[in-house]
Amino acid sequence: MQQAMDTYSTMQKETLSGRELEASVLTRAALMLKNVQDNWDVQDRDQKFMEAIKFNQKVWSFFQAELSDPENPLPKELRQDILNLSLFIDKRLFESMANPTKEKLNIVIDINLNIAAGLRMNSDAPQ
Repeated sequence: MQQAMDTYSTMQKETLSGRELEASVLTRAALMLKNVQDNWDVQDRDQKFMEAIKFNQKVWSFFQAELSDPENPLPKELRQDILNLSLFIDKRLFESMANPTKEKLNIVIDINLNIAAGLRMNSDAPQ
């Protein structure tokens, strides 16, 4: 089953545009957190919680690296705004690890889903 999922993920990455891929990854990150939130009282919550947190950290670290690149084509002010948002996300994820509550995940889930929706809306726009 894992091999099938890996193959699907690879195919999906090869067929999605950059914006669509970013939207897909952000949605996955949000859904991982939402799943933890919805299943807060399950026995393996801590493991699922850490997997979701680590995945979100990787996603936002990737954005930070991309946005810090001087060759990034986004306007400087927009890059700075998203970098500031990523710092907020980092802080919230660390707060969630230090003192886990399912309510702390709401803002990260909302931000991920809203940015994903915006990327999907703009993926049809000329680049």
